[in-house]
Amino acid sequence: MAQKIKQLSLAMIVLLMAILFMQQDTKAQKKQKKGKAKPEATALAAAPPEIAFTVGMPQPWTHMLEVSVNVKWDQMPDALDLKMPVWTPGSYLIREYARHVQDFEAKNSAGGVLPWQKTSKNTWTIKTVGAKEIKASYRVYANELTVRTNEVNSEHAFWNNAATLMFVKGQLSVPSTITVKPYGDWKVATGLPQAAGSANTFKAENFDVLFDSPFEVSNFTEFNFTVQGKPHRLVFSGEGNYDGPAIAADVTKIVEEAYKIFGELPYENYTFIVNLRGGGGLEHLNSTALQFYRWGFKPQARLTGFLGLVAHEYFHAFNVKRIRPDALGPFDYENENYTRLLWVAEGGTEYYSAVLLLRAGLISPQEYIAGKADAIRRLEALPGRLEQSLEDSSFDAWIKYYRQDENSMNSQISYYDKGELVNMLIDLKIREASKGAKSLDDVMRALYNDFYKQGKNYTPADYQRLAEAAAGVSLDDLFSKYVRGTTEIDWNSFLNGIGLELLTSGGGKPYLGAQLTEANGVLTVRAIPAGSPAYEQGLNTGDQIVAVDGYRASNSFLSTWTANKKVGDKIKLTIFRFDKLRDIEITLGADPQKMYSISEVPTPTAEQRMLYKQYVNADL
Repeated sequence: MAQKIKQLSLAMIVLLMAILFMQQDTKAQKKQKKGKAKPEATALAAAPPEIAFTVGMPQPWTHMLEVSVNVKWDQMPDALDLKMPVWTPGSYLIREYARHVQDFEAKNSAGGVLPWQKTSKNTWTIKTVGAKEIKASYRVYANELTVRTNEVNSEHAFWNNAATLMFVKGQLSVPSTITVKPYGDWKVATGLPQAAGSANTFKAENFDVLFDSPFEVSNFTEFNFTVQGKPHRLVFSGEGNYDGPAIAADVTKIVEEAYKIFGELPYENYTFIVNLRGGGGLEHLNSTALQFYRWGFKPQARLTGFLGLVAHEYFHAFNVKRIRPDALGPFDYENENYTRLLWVAEGGTEYYSAVLLLRAGLISPQEYIAGKADAIRRLEALPGRLEQSLEDSSFDAWIKYYRQDENSMNSQISYYDKGELVNMLIDLKIREASKGAKSLDDVMRALYNDFYKQGKNYTPADYQRLAEAAAGVSLDDLFSKYVRGTTEIDWNSFLNGIGLELLTSGGGKPYLGAQLTEANGVLTVRAIPAGSPAYEQGLNTGDQIVAVDGYRASNSFLSTWTANKKVGDKIKLTIFRFDKLRDIEITLGADPQKMYSISEVPTPTAEQRMLYKQYVNADL
């Protein structure tokens, strides 16, 4: 009996211990359900991979960038996915950068070859075979000079990191370094800070910063200036007729005017990379990539165009790079990032580019006002203004803006062009409604302080709400008609508030309506505006016009011939269409296009004079 009791006691002890262990396991499971990290997950989070890139250009005339990426990781997975972005922020089009990658290979730290396979259009999957460190290498063909692609040749190397460097799947938040191996005695320019101990090694705190920092490597010329104690540099790559010190002085004024709006410069330093090849610009956190015609800095009007490009891309350091629309950051580099706010991000920035030039004294009030009249003229000439809203234009940028065709003028508008003008209308309305106490500057500051500084992105509703707060009145009619809708804009209802009015002249002359191009003696229809006589009566894009009323066709002859006709007269066009000769009879219509100018109202009130003075710093 005693033996049985002893056995029973032992059994009970074992049972109690089992129950205790079960309770402990249950408590652990409950903690995990409450969000407690598993030990394995904690270890992974505490030990991200070490990632280091090297980019070289040993034979730049071959247009090849030699790239390697070293990944060292205690938690190296059995299969490591390296991915190439399909687009770059600021340029809203899927560009498939992986198409330029070739000669991919992977090795372990001992130099042993690792098996790999391409598993999607932009993914290379490496079997790591137990290695804790791998080195992948590949080449990128770089012979497309735009601000969002890459070019390497015997003169220079320019590249965007999104078009060049791969990322480890799921590790966009980790830091990395990039070491550049320049060709010959070329120098390196980038917005990335230098890593300690190497002149040509740079560091990025995460991949959003890395992908947002382009490189220029060449024998560039550099000009430096300081604003609010922070260094700025202008890097010119290539020969041209620019005056570096004078341009640096002008750009200093632009930066100072932006500082006055926001009260601070949100970076430690800033680099303007100017390639004197091609054309265009792309914004980055503390740098911008600009391309401009090398002999385009004279006369003054051309220089003003360059300074407008500088002002636009620089203002993006605030508007877009820090004041971020809803979907633009953190970024998905493998898919479209849709937003309906490009009309603010780009159109608003285009508006401020001219405002900065005006406030800096780099253009006159008369030049500023004339520029707005010309912008109105261009918008009013587009039939697409009645087809696509600003919000839709923003949303569809991924499939439309960068892929325009002969019908684009009839089906869409530019969120840059109309966005600039509608932001002007909002500014004028705020000024009038607040009697000069507020302006669009207050909206920009509110976005900067309430969203960027709070780590938040803003929505379309937020932008309207802040604009209404500045105005002190509802702006729903404006946003409904001109942002979300396609209503014709009543320009004078806004311009009159500051004592101006839009005037039109001309129009009504006999016209055909087709847009033509002439090359090697061949006159070809390039595009046809909707509603024009050519559109309504059967002319097609691509038609080659060989005769007008039996006479040899040329652009100058057709213009002179129609100018001597009357509205309602008929002309016969002999054309080639798909290599077949045919005649088309067109009844000439009345040209709807007019000349636009903005002038002061006949008898401006004291309030109109005051608001005009505030707006352009000049008297009516």
